[in-house]
Amino acid sequence: MQRRGADAGGEAAEIGRLAGQQEAALRTLIAGDSQPSLPAGELDLRTLLATESSALVSVVTPAEPVLLTGDAARETASAVRAALDNVRRHGAAGTPAWVLVEDEGSLVCVTIRDDGPGIPAGRLAEAAADGRLGISHAISGRIRDLGGTTTISSTPGSGTEVLLRVPRHNRVELTRYAIEHGLDSGG
Repeated sequence: MQRRGADAGGEAAEIGRLAGQQEAALRTLIAGDSQPSLPAGELDLRTLLATESSALVSVVTPAEPVLLTGDAARETASAVRAALDNVRRHGAAGTPAWVLVEDEGSLVCVTIRDDGPGIPAGRLAEAAADGRLGISHAISGRIRDLGGTTTISSTPGSGTEVLLRVPRHNRVELTRYAIEHGLDSGG
């Protein structure tokens, strides 16, 4: 429905967009009902990011929970939302974006890509010097505070890619090992 609406344009495009949002909400609801209980203090990053899925934003996650401490999961999701806000703010109306979550064991990687206008060379440093700290604080700062890194690749006219790399804390790794091996994690 959302693809046909977008192709038709006008009111049909709006109906298609709303259909896409409803589909994303339904998928989130269904996935939420089948979630296993999580270890105390940990959240599944997939659940936090599923709400970002829409007709313009595709969110791709692993089938298994992507566990992070509650604070790390919330801060990572906030950084992703800030990157998506930048797509909405600086891209043309209807600019698509993709969020890819990868669980690499000791590291969780989230890539946000868009087909927007890209960022001219030196623009991020100029924005920070002017006091506009969206990327340096809302995205990079959050991830840096978690002990992670942010890499931004962009060429004018070619869109932007933001790669967030968030390390897992030992407690998360031990809990995951306990879950995978059917051991009592000890709470």
